[in-house]
This record gives sequence, C-alpha cells and structure tokens, in this order.
Amino acid sequence: VLQDCGADCAKFQKSELEYKFNKKALERPYTSKHSWGKTYGEHKRHLEFSHDQYRELKKYAEEIGIFFTASGMDEMAVEFLHELDVPFFKVGSGDTNNFPYLEKTAKKGRPMVISSGMQSMNTMHQVYQIVKPINPNFCFLQCTSAYPLQPEDVNLRVISAYQSAFPDIPIGYSGHETGIAISVAAVAMGAKVLERHVTLDKTWKGSDHQASLEPNELAELVKAIRTVEKAMGSPIKQLLPCEMACNEKLGKSVVAKVAIPDGAVLTLDMLTVKVGEPKGFPPECIFDLVGQKVKRNIEEDETITEQVVENHVKKVKC
Repeated sequence: VLQDCGADCAKFQKSELEYKFNKKALERPYTSKHSWGKTYGEHKRHLEFSHDQYRELKKYAEEIGIFFTASGMDEMAVEFLHELDVPFFKVGSGDTNNFPYLEKTAKKGRPMVISSGMQSMNTMHQVYQIVKPINPNFCFLQCTSAYPLQPEDVNLRVISAYQSAFPDIPIGYSGHETGIAISVAAVAMGAKVLERHVTLDKTWKGSDHQASLEPNELAELVKAIRTVEKAMGSPIKQLLPCEMACNEKLGKSVVAKVAIPDGAVLTLDMLTVKVGEPKGFPPECIFDLVGQKVKRNIEEDETITEQVVENHVKKVKC
C-alpha cells in the first residue's frame, strides 16, 4: 500500500516490553474500548510483532523497493533494529529527553530522525548538544503528541524556529492531525522529512486509527507534496520562458500621449503606458526616457521605440 501511494519508507514501532515498561505499568488494568487485554501488558503483547515478523517485514520491503525501519521504543529495541540493519533510527517523542538512550543510539552510527513532541526548545538544544558530537547525521521533527491533533496545537512556526536554531541539520514534521493540508504546508515551509500514521480503516479499534491517513489520503498527500516540491522552484525572480506568450500579448509599452515633433525633448506629460503594437520601451523605462531627444515626428498613441530616441543605448538604461 505504502509503495503504491508513493511513500519512501514504512516505519513501525518496536518495543521490548520489559525494557520499555516497569512491572506495575504492565500489570495495570486496561479497560479502555481500545484494549486487547485485561492489563496493559496483555494489550501490548497482543499488538507487538516478534523479531521474526520484523525480519519478514524488512525482507518484504526490500522485495518491493521501499525502505523499512522502526522507532526503537527502548534501548533493547534499538539493539534489535541495529542488528536488523535498518537504514535509520527513529527516536519517538517519548525518548527524546532520554539522554542515555540518545547517546547509545547515536553511537550506533546510523542516521537518526528525532521527534520533539512533549519537549521544550531548551530540551531540544540539549538533545542537539548530546547527539551532534557523536553522530552529526540526524534531524529534528516538529511534533505535537496529541491524537488526533487539532490545528491550533500544530505550531508549524516551530519548523522555522528549528531551522534558525539548528541550521546545519534537516528539519521535518511528524503529524497526527486529520487530513493532508497541514502536512503539505509543512513541506512548503521547508520540512525535509514528513511522517504520518497510516491505517487501512480509521474506524478500527485503537486510538491511533482516527489520527491516521487511509491509503487514498496518503496517495493524495504524496502527490500534493511532489507538486509542492516542484513549485518551490528557484528564489531568482526573472521573466521566465513560460511567461513570454503572456508578455507578448499583454505586456505594456511606453507610448506617446500626444503628438511629439521631431527634435523635442521628452517630458513625462508627453508619455503614457499602454499595450502597444509594436512593442517599445517597457513601462519601467518611462522615467529614463524623460530628457531624451526624439529624432523624428511621433504621432499621438504611437509606441516609443529605440529607433525614435537619440543615443538611446548610451542614455537610456533599459
């Protein structure tokens, strides 16, 4: 599904439950409508893929030509993912302020994608200072850890703040909102990595499904992002080849507002701007034409061309 939609990478979440949770957390009763067991431990064990299943998933991803990785939700999960030879480690927001975990993960030498849900800018500076000397190949994702995420809590401007604070690393966005518009806007703001949850059916049991994209939405999102990437284009503002037809048809020229006799020195009240045939001096040259001498009679409404102005090359900048 992900490959058909045009995504580059499938990311799961890997936990070694006894390392991620303490015993009391695993024994806690879990009576939510989303529960798959009487305790939180039973619930998580029901949902967790085995090491063999992860190996099978990675093999399948390689066969269909898509990257495969996971968020290592504890240090032992990172050990397993390292052994699995994933292309990069994802650090979930819940481990971003887990500094010993960050150090150990960075020392593996793989690229790292670090989400920043629930964190402060001060913490993110600390994360940067810990990871950068060990492993310079990492990025931060702006993220708000709410499911589903409301637009007023997205704070896309943090992307710009991260770009200013950490100019030497890529910045991305991890979104838990509904729909695609906000994620497209993140890309337009310069997000280099985009992460979204994906489901086959938002009505399925489980709290994440409603904050996820169904395949048709993912395909629409990827298509929109590819369009925005093309549209970002160049920062150089200039007349483009694709604009020539419009410029030829509707681009304006300086024309004579009144009849101008041979030898007259042009003043502003002799000139106006219209769509002219033939084309003449463009409107931005009108002030440069003032003070120039004409070398033949010019009829009212006639285009002012280079041929009728004396020494136009030397005196008129346009």
